[in-house]
Amino acid sequence: MPYHKNKQQAFQAAQQGYTDVQNSINELVLDGGSYGSQLSHLKNEVNEAYQQIENALEVASETQKEQLQKFKSDLQSIVTEVNGNNL
Repeated sequence: MPYHKNKQQAFQAAQQGYTDVQNSINELVLDGGSYGSQLSHLKNEVNEAYQQIENALEVASETQKEQLQKFKSDLQSIVTEVNGNNL
């Protein structure tokens, strides 16, 4: 069942990418001197998570697709919020 394993691995990679973004947000210090580098790191994490989610969606089961779409929606909300704080 290598196909099933690939589905699961792809989903787990997307889930980990999403978790990494959440962790980066929790570490973001708006008033800190390293905010710029933290923001750059967050943007990289978000881009990587989006890519992992897109890859996982190609092979995901219906249940996984629902969760992956939620991850994607949550990431979009994060991007919107971060962009709003930069204005």
